[in-house]
Amino acid sequence: MNFDLTDDQEMMRDMFARFLDEQSSMARVRAAAPSGFDPTLWQGLADLGALSIRVPEEAGGLGLGLFDAALLMEEAGRTLASGPLAEALVSARLLAQLGGDHAAGLLDQVMTGKAIASLAFEDVAVQPVQWIGGGQVAQAVIARRGADIILVEVPEEARRVEENLASTPLAEIDLGVLPHVMLARGEGARTIFAQGVEEWKLLIAAGLAGIGRQALKLAAAYACERKQFDQYIGQFQGISHPLADLLCDVDGGKLLVWKAIRDLADGQPQAGAAISIAAWWNTDAAARAVAQALHTFGGYGLTTEYDIFLFNLRAKAWPLLLGDPQRLIEEAGRRLYGGEDAALPEAGGVPIDFDLGPDARIITQEINDFFAAHVTPDMRETFHYSWEGYNPALNRKLAAQNLLYLGLPADVGGRGLSAYEKTAAMDAFEAQGYNNPAANVTQMVALIIHRFGSEELKNAILPEIMGGEVICSLGYSEPGSGSDVFAAQCRATQEPDGSWRIDGTKMFTSGANLATYVLMLCRTNPNVPKHKGLTMFIVPLKADGVTIQPVHTFQDERTNITFYDGVRIADSWRLGDVDGGVRTMSASLELEHGGGFAKYQRAMLQAAESLCHEIQRNGRSLVEDTGAQVRLARTTANLWVSELITYRSQWAIAEKKPNHAYGPMAKMFSSEKFQSDARDLLDLTAPLSLSKRRGPAAEINQFYRHAQGATIYGGTSEVHRSMIAERALGLPRTRA
Repeated sequence: MNFDLTDDQEMMRDMFARFLDEQSSMARVRAAAPSGFDPTLWQGLADLGALSIRVPEEAGGLGLGLFDAALLMEEAGRTLASGPLAEALVSARLLAQLGGDHAAGLLDQVMTGKAIASLAFEDVAVQPVQWIGGGQVAQAVIARRGADIILVEVPEEARRVEENLASTPLAEIDLGVLPHVMLARGEGARTIFAQGVEEWKLLIAAGLAGIGRQALKLAAAYACERKQFDQYIGQFQGISHPLADLLCDVDGGKLLVWKAIRDLADGQPQAGAAISIAAWWNTDAAARAVAQALHTFGGYGLTTEYDIFLFNLRAKAWPLLLGDPQRLIEEAGRRLYGGEDAALPEAGGVPIDFDLGPDARIITQEINDFFAAHVTPDMRETFHYSWEGYNPALNRKLAAQNLLYLGLPADVGGRGLSAYEKTAAMDAFEAQGYNNPAANVTQMVALIIHRFGSEELKNAILPEIMGGEVICSLGYSEPGSGSDVFAAQCRATQEPDGSWRIDGTKMFTSGANLATYVLMLCRTNPNVPKHKGLTMFIVPLKADGVTIQPVHTFQDERTNITFYDGVRIADSWRLGDVDGGVRTMSASLELEHGGGFAKYQRAMLQAAESLCHEIQRNGRSLVEDTGAQVRLARTTANLWVSELITYRSQWAIAEKKPNHAYGPMAKMFSSEKFQSDARDLLDLTAPLSLSKRRGPAAEINQFYRHAQGATIYGGTSEVHRSMIAERALGLPRTRA
């Protein structure tokens, strides 16, 4: 897996970034209005080779890949470059691919900035009058006319120039009455042209990702300096949390562009749909990002003295040249579920790689082989996504094959898998229908005992944990404190003989009815700041004074409230220093996974697809319905972004890269989309989805109920939004 650019790409991006910072400053962008074209900027881009970036070397260009062009477009979006760059890049490549004397002469002029070529999206034979990106300044337009690909000469008097939303150089042109020459004819030529249109979608999507990211950056900077009610407005969650949500969407959009290009390079069957989804997603995400950014500025954002309005308008002007963006998600639906083919452009070299690697495939096969050899039908009947799926016999078998504690370091006795292998393993377990939260908690307890426990405790507990004989639960949350674990009030008081007495209540102690031990966070010093007076203990759940009371949820899940009344434990069962509980807890960071809910989203989508093939509406399968295809495609998009953001988090952990709240982003985004898509897919497949009938209907039903807790446990979405706002956007703390 790799999210890094090559050294050459870093240098190229930095070069374009420096140039555009200087030559496409907001002052220059304003000066380019109303035409929306900056000839000095354009010539500078040509001199740097930008306009020939996608032209093959044999035709005199740089011969770089689609990914390199996307990097350029992202910088162009960030700086609102004044000129039809996406259209020019695609047109230059088309001229080189289609060939001919007319094309060769114009191509040289286009690459050197002496002429501008654009393209028309619709068949001129059907729709001669079209809006052309860069039409105000283009000398030629490449278009399709029936079976022919033609080059239309555009004299100045043919351009119908009007004021437009964002002062971009578009124009309405009647291409049907203008002189033209044929560049190429036949199916091959039409395919090349269609590939160019697909490439344009990706380049515009990359530009929109740049626009959205920069708009959020401007909004965050303003929120750090603007005060209201004696506070920086960035401290208000009403300001910071929407920006955090949108950062996930905008970053996800850029990663969707990367995924589409990677899919093209790999020849993936969903590559055409990936293009449509990337274009649709970025159009929507950028529009919402610039709107929220402007809102952050308040009334000042409406004035032309602030630059944010420029981003607001440009985010709409660039993609709407193709028409209603809703058509893109409809197109994605047809490509995913209607068998529609797409003309796929050549991607070129792509350094980004989402493959988990050969070791991940090995562990996947090992898990599949284990289930085939050791798991009986009766065991499968007990599987459940919650603690209720715990099967003692299976737990011992997994431990015997060293498949139980996959993330636990080898020096503790675990498998010590990498982040990539763990991801593959979790997916493999999910594919088998097996989920084991007991193992995840127990391996964390084992690690903390290994790092901080006394020798007596290690000898007493670790062998039975590592053998799969017992499991552990977690005693962090309390009735008066949920995500704020440092507010724990459960008291541990040291007795004269050195032992400890524990009194208090823990809430949501899931698995306590099945576990042998609980990892307890207790208050040992009420006279210091709350995070300094905590100590960690292991408490036997069979000890005198422990009462476990069930708490049932509507998700078919049991959790517990546990009461501790004068529970006595030896000092040797303390973990770490007295009042050092926070440091002890930090050991669990070694198991940081950066994961989210993508595995559930994937299983839910598959269940919905099955139901949509099963359900009949008006004599045909529901999956043939355009509306159903759109909703499934939207769920697919949410799944892909969840996976990509999660992969980025895991990669940053594994490769020790800067981590700008990538883990919180993965958890928050995927849990929110899991919940919203569960709601939508329950609706889409109703009334069958109301049933708990075995099969996909019961699965959709269960996923809907399961998803309600996804945004709560493991830290609520509100907590994660604050973390994203602070760590990724640089906003001030939103909580005391």
